[in-house]
Amino acid sequence: MNLPPAPDAPAMTPRQRRAWILFALLMVLLVLLFDWNWYKRPVQAAVALATGRSFAIEGDLDVDLAFFRPTITAHDVVLGNAEWSGQDEMFRARRVEIQWAFWHLFAGRVYLPQVRLAGAELLLERDKERRVNWRFSDEPRDDAAPRDLPDIDQLWLTDSRMRLVEKPFRTDLSVEVRSGRPAEGESFAPLLLGGAGTYRGNDFQLQGRIDSPLLLAEREEPFRVDLEARAGATRARATGALATPLQLEDFDLGFEISGDDMAELYTLLGLAIPTTSAYRLEGQLARQDGVWSYRDVTGVVGDSDLAGEVVVDGTRERTLLRADLRSERLDFDDLAGFIGGKPRAGEGQRPVPAVPGPRLFPDQPYDLAKLRAMDADVRLRARRVLSPTLPLESMDGRLVVVDGELKLDPLKLGVAGGEVEAVVRLDSRQSPIAAEIALTARRLELPKLAPEAAPESTGRIGARIELRGRGNSVAKFMASAHGDLDLAMGPGQVSNLTLELAGLDFAEALRFLLGKDRVVPVRCGFADFTVADGTMTLDNFAFDTTDTLLLAEGTADLGDESLDLLLKPRPKDRSPFSLRSPLRVGGTFKSPTIRPQGGPLLLRSAAAAALYALAPPAALLALVETGPGENADCLNQTAPEP
Repeated sequence: MNLPPAPDAPAMTPRQRRAWILFALLMVLLVLLFDWNWYKRPVQAAVALATGRSFAIEGDLDVDLAFFRPTITAHDVVLGNAEWSGQDEMFRARRVEIQWAFWHLFAGRVYLPQVRLAGAELLLERDKERRVNWRFSDEPRDDAAPRDLPDIDQLWLTDSRMRLVEKPFRTDLSVEVRSGRPAEGESFAPLLLGGAGTYRGNDFQLQGRIDSPLLLAEREEPFRVDLEARAGATRARATGALATPLQLEDFDLGFEISGDDMAELYTLLGLAIPTTSAYRLEGQLARQDGVWSYRDVTGVVGDSDLAGEVVVDGTRERTLLRADLRSERLDFDDLAGFIGGKPRAGEGQRPVPAVPGPRLFPDQPYDLAKLRAMDADVRLRARRVLSPTLPLESMDGRLVVVDGELKLDPLKLGVAGGEVEAVVRLDSRQSPIAAEIALTARRLELPKLAPEAAPESTGRIGARIELRGRGNSVAKFMASAHGDLDLAMGPGQVSNLTLELAGLDFAEALRFLLGKDRVVPVRCGFADFTVADGTMTLDNFAFDTTDTLLLAEGTADLGDESLDLLLKPRPKDRSPFSLRSPLRVGGTFKSPTIRPQGGPLLLRSAAAAALYALAPPAALLALVETGPGENADCLNQTAPEP
């Protein structure tokens, strides 16, 4: 340190010189014999007055005056806790060393070249009433206001520990803290962290490094963090810098998160997300005015890629989750959790049903606590959809949840060369849940719907479904459903072999099996069901080709998933072995059975009258239009010859 030269002074007389030497000797003797513990009481009183807490130096207080930088050492320093806490101490240190460059006081500056803490223990608490012990005054304070803090060059911690206890969140985490070596270009020694405990009731581990707390007072330099955390199977890493770490605002952190199931985030972060496949995401995490955003997100969920942005607004009475997500390749199995199933690893794999067994509709109850826990507005667009069981091609859906009422509106699917639009509503404010579904399918191509069963078939299919019911699972809803279900097929062609086998025309079937199968033109087909109390009643059904007219009647129970249908084939050819008996369709949706129905042979002449009586409405046939302005027409039929 360069000091200005002292002005010239007159030489001292021998008497003055002897007086100064005697004064210096007396001062040295006072220092050597002085007990610095005398200062403990005024220091303790000053700290207690400033914090409103008890403060004590239970050990010795020493001062080393070497080199104009006295080092103050206090042993067994204790700061009391808040009155409401069950723990008496908030802070304790086995030894505190403070090096003080006192001459900077002349410049109005408190400069501490070095502070060392050994055996320090810090307890941070939040009680059930959300009170925190690190707030020393109940008076509001502007955290952005500058603080009159001392200037510290280096902070060194050894053998120290911090404990965080938050009773409302079932959190008890103990972290070991020590100083690391400053990297090249760093002004302060970083802190190295490592610890474990519980976070929101889950086993939790934390490790990494953060910049020295001394940077909290440095507005010019960002506060860097590199932390990894693990709670159960969920792992997260945050890297980057905080511009204003004392407020946790305006920060820009790289954030990576991965786990086995996003549903586990409900207990960790309070985000109600259905069951998913294993996931891995990364992006930029920020917080502004209580709103968290996760932008530029990229990663995978199961076998699907995912990108977009997620925003969580915690300033509302009910937390709001907003998301705009995109996928280039979406494995439909990864959405099984939204309908009560469990995704299975592996691209194109079938989802594991919520309740394995013979049933088709999942019986897994909806998690009402999650459905009512928060609001949501989520949009997902998938350019390509993969499914082992459904001919899905693309998807665009928006899910909105407001105060326990869920709405999927709209859900647009590319299916088998056509399109499906659906609107789904669930109202969890009612018990059991009230649900509605309205679905319209247009121009679905038959060979894409069943490529293996009908490789040479052509034609388009349309459908309209409107159902309403009550139930806390998909199965319960279907068992109570009311509404209508309509299907229609326009002109096309189907496998003749398929039709002959359905009509038990053995001679024709054998001929087609031994030779090349041929296709038969289809004039039209339609089915009209009425649904009441979970029972589907077939009101009208006809499937008309140049070879066969197939009629049907009966019911299907959506509750126990049983079938009771009677198919009545009316062959139009004169094969000598054609058995024109009805076929009884029974069993369940997953395992149907077909057997001949005993009784007298039916007359072919009944076909014409039946077909005329079963003509469907033109509005339904518009769902299978063959081109611009061209609708399938089953109304103008020509009766087959008897």
